[in-house]
Amino acid sequence: MIGAAHMPGIDPVLDTDDWWWEPLAVVGLKVLVIFVVGLVGTMFMVWFERKIVAGMQNRVGPNKAGPFGLLQTLADGIKLFFKEDLIPDRADRFVFKLAPFLAFVPAFLVWTVIPLGGDFTDGRDGTVTWFGQVTRVQLADPPVGVLLVLALSSIAVYGVMLAGWSSGSKYPLLGSVRASAQMISYEAALGLSLAAVLMTAGTLSTSGIVASQDTLTNWHLLSTGVVPFVVFLIAMTAELNRPPFDLVEAEQEIVGGFHTEYSSIRFALFFLAEFMNVISMSALLVTLFFGGPQPLLIGGVDLLGFLGPLAGTAWLLVKVFVFLYIYVWFRATLPRLRYDQLMNLGWKVLIPVALGWFLLLAALQVGRDSDVSSAGYVGLVIACLVVMVAGYALFSAALAVARRNRDREGAAY
Repeated sequence: MIGAAHMPGIDPVLDTDDWWWEPLAVVGLKVLVIFVVGLVGTMFMVWFERKIVAGMQNRVGPNKAGPFGLLQTLADGIKLFFKEDLIPDRADRFVFKLAPFLAFVPAFLVWTVIPLGGDFTDGRDGTVTWFGQVTRVQLADPPVGVLLVLALSSIAVYGVMLAGWSSGSKYPLLGSVRASAQMISYEAALGLSLAAVLMTAGTLSTSGIVASQDTLTNWHLLSTGVVPFVVFLIAMTAELNRPPFDLVEAEQEIVGGFHTEYSSIRFALFFLAEFMNVISMSALLVTLFFGGPQPLLIGGVDLLGFLGPLAGTAWLLVKVFVFLYIYVWFRATLPRLRYDQLMNLGWKVLIPVALGWFLLLAALQVGRDSDVSSAGYVGLVIACLVVMVAGYALFSAALAVARRNRDREGAAY
């Protein structure tokens, strides 16, 4: 028997000493929902992106397989499943077969810690009652849920790197090195922007982060000052290898990227992971900055309250759809960055901005916790701004000196 002392904070349904079919049914139902949501959501995202980009670029888009072309993704999946599976002669066969799963499985597991609904109104903690069991509308709520997401995103880097290395070809290796450098660079900025949210919320639990955003003014988009959200959005776009940061798949430069030698279902797994990551990371962004399933009250009224227990899930879907559209909009409109521009943006802009803003928020948090006077708090804010401006000036001067030296010495190769 497993009680609360054995599984603290994972799920209230486990806080019982009387294990029988009800807790198992609840956990099994949630696993099934996560699996279905992940696969169906990925199929929808592929269709959604094709359709929206076609509209933005005045093209037709998928319209033959099924109504509105909805079955086109299914047709593509069936085709890839039955295509010939090729493995290059010079490939490391075991690693070559393992790499797609290192990219796909972490993309799936991110869903396990994202609250997909629940009742967070009027200060409630989001728990619901299913089959007489109190639980959450998420598979698990570990006390370090956000750290689990960061760990999973780090594992995905190995899938990309090993795919290029194990192919036994120079072009996939170049693509994987480029992808790994990009993902690691932007993961630093993403982590710093995420730290601002964690400090403001005071918890690593995803349900706790949602519960802390009980009003519009408490949404971390506003409480952290917008800057961490902007950094997180840009860093997440680069982390996902989405346009305009899709240097990993710059066909005119490196043939096709790290997956050049892949075919059939292994090729499909990489793209399933990419499109699934777009949905799961959009849901994570909504959870961190926009209250997740928290309702948006207009005049104190929940516009989706008529849905009852499903209102939280409906709010999450609405918010996620907004960011899915934004990502498609990015693909259709923004030109691809050069690699030096991509790395400069990550290391010379996003990381310093995220770090400086985090230190500013930390100083303000210490001031609030220390109960300083209003005049002292204003002085603290002014001192922080002066330090940030001075730091920016020194950093800009250092970059200018480096640029002049580089121009004087010429290219290194």
